[in-house]
Amino acid sequence: MPPAAGGRGRWNGPMSLAPKVVLAKIGLDGHDRGVRILARALRDAGMEVVYLGPWAPIEEVVQAAVQEDAQIVGVSSLAYDHLIVPDMMEQLGAAGWDGRVLVGGVVQAQDIPELEAAGVARVFHPGEALEEVVAAVREFAATVAEARA
Repeated sequence: MPPAAGGRGRWNGPMSLAPKVVLAKIGLDGHDRGVRILARALRDAGMEVVYLGPWAPIEEVVQAAVQEDAQIVGVSSLAYDHLIVPDMMEQLGAAGWDGRVLVGGVVQAQDIPELEAAGVARVFHPGEALEEVVAAVREFAATVAEARA
């Protein structure tokens, strides 16, 4: 599979400065093809990616985000598991994590305001160009890195 963005925009700096992303399928949703494709695209764009796999407990996501000092947590949802993201956001805040949470997948329009109110930075939908998702992840990660500096 060729690099997601044809090599454009690849991170060429030290790995310690590369954006770090934790990706997860929380809840009971095991459909992980899309998030695996995204993980590879982010990796090919030079980001460090920690993929927790399907059925990740919220506590595991929080622990990984904190331990990895990730700028981004990405949650993939196909089967309404995005509805437990507000609980995850609460736990991330309680753990002192200060990054951004992005949600992608099949998310109904009526659920987006609740996710945004909980602090989700952006919701991505099926069909969005992979290059645009990668660029957005990079921008959010840069914002977090600047705030942490």
